Amino acid sequence: MALRSFADHCVSNQIINALREAGHEVVRLKEYLPAESPDALVIAKAQELDAILLSLNGDFADIVTYPPARFKCIVALQILNHPEATRALITRLMTHFVIHPSQPHHRGKLIIVEAHRVRIRE
Repeated sequence: MALRSFADHCVSNQIINALREAGHEVVRLKEYLPAESPDALVIAKAQELDAILLSLNGDFADIVTYPPARFKCIVALQILNHPEATRALITRLMTHFVIHPSQPHHRGKLIIVEAHRVRIRE
């Protein structure tokens, strides 16, 4: 089953292409909004599109500002200035999506993906 994601402007082509090659639908922020759009507008657009928000922006991992229960799903990709970790991060993300292929499964969750682990906050 394919998942629908909305990729923030900071998500690399490498990540987007890997998801698309696996059959997932990924739309880019730049197709809908200017790159400098405020976070509130970005997450609202993801909600409107009924999509998982993919972002490297650490602000979206703040559960006080963005309580997971209020959103479809936020995936916070944690590369932390280590682009060499991108391949491992993609593997973790793809494995998680294979194990949990249903869009409704992700609702109300913050999924923090790092090269060596996946953490889920609800």
